[in-house]
Amino acid sequence: MLTENHIALVKSTVPLLEESGTAITDHFYKRLFSHNPEAQNIFNMSNQASGKQSFALFSAIAAYAKNLDNVEQLLTMVERIAQKHTSLNIQPEHYDLVGHHLIETFRELVPEQFTQEVEEAWTVAYQTLASIFIGREGDLYKQREALVGGWKGGRKFSLVEKRIESELVKSLVFEPVDGGPVIDYLPGQYIGIEVQPKQSEFKEIRQYSLSDKANGESYRISVKREVLGKPGIVSNYLHDGLRLGDEVTLYAPAGDFYLQDNSKPKVLISAGVGLTPMQAMLETLIAEQGAEQGNEQRNEQKSEIHFLHACESVAQHSFKKRHDEITEQGKVTSHTWYKSGTHESALQGYMDISGIADQLPLAAADFYLCGPVGFMQFAKQQLITLGVESDSIHYEVFGPHESF
Repeated sequence: MLTENHIALVKSTVPLLEESGTAITDHFYKRLFSHNPEAQNIFNMSNQASGKQSFALFSAIAAYAKNLDNVEQLLTMVERIAQKHTSLNIQPEHYDLVGHHLIETFRELVPEQFTQEVEEAWTVAYQTLASIFIGREGDLYKQREALVGGWKGGRKFSLVEKRIESELVKSLVFEPVDGGPVIDYLPGQYIGIEVQPKQSEFKEIRQYSLSDKANGESYRISVKREVLGKPGIVSNYLHDGLRLGDEVTLYAPAGDFYLQDNSKPKVLISAGVGLTPMQAMLETLIAEQGAEQGNEQRNEQKSEIHFLHACESVAQHSFKKRHDEITEQGKVTSHTWYKSGTHESALQGYMDISGIADQLPLAAADFYLCGPVGFMQFAKQQLITLGVESDSIHYEVFGPHESF
């Protein structure tokens, strides 16, 4: 049981954690993969190489240590991580493994400060946190398994359609091999996909946003080919290596970023491939508009939709034909920015929300952001400056979570 003394001892190590920085988490991962190489079937090794995963784990450990006596402050972080864990099929035994290597890392890196008392405090604190995650993740697994089309663990799906959306993005549609229905999802959520490209020694699991409205029969993801720096192993495999009829393993849809069920106006803001969850939101909202036709009372209450998107050029504007179609039909108000090149339907340069502020329901809407972290920081600051309440701004980060 976590005591006041345990809490005080753990919090006393916060300066040590902050001084050590990611050295602790770097050492932890090296130790974990050295002693348990099979763990590489779960962890995204590209994020390991970039340092993103170490930074995310360090931030989570430090936040937990600081708020050990006020765990309610961490509930948003816990929910986001628990959702991600279910897309990786994390099980209780994984927490035992991680806990062992975390304690051993402290013992090896800071032996003088990591006294027996401190070790006991951290062990109890970790077990307390692990129980929170195990409980929440267990609930999520049960909830999804019980729904129509739901399942637990991995399920085999076959690639039935592959379509070019832009210069760097392809959409892939998967149907279950068993021919049964599939669980619905909330627009904005993602799905875990497990593959093993020929050049990979271990299985690779990635999360991709679902890019269409739920239909109960199939799932669509839209994948950007990662070509800069170190080419993306999975993204390039999905683009070039996966053929129609090939099978993959999918884990049930997850994620705490999704369209809120209310009648507020919706402003969807994206950059680059960050438009994939927005596309699911957009298609869902348009389908709801269609369902409301003929019902005058509901039609008056329908949400207005604004779609703001920025990308490098018209060649990299995914779903452009669809966006033009729904804009021309008056179903959505669209604004697009291209960083390079000119086009009659787009503004040039970086997204400038202030330039169209008079056309947006700033005080009444929910705002949804997705794209590179730098872009979302830039967009959020513009919204705050324009008077939008931070509680009305929702965002999704691809990869390890970052706050801003």
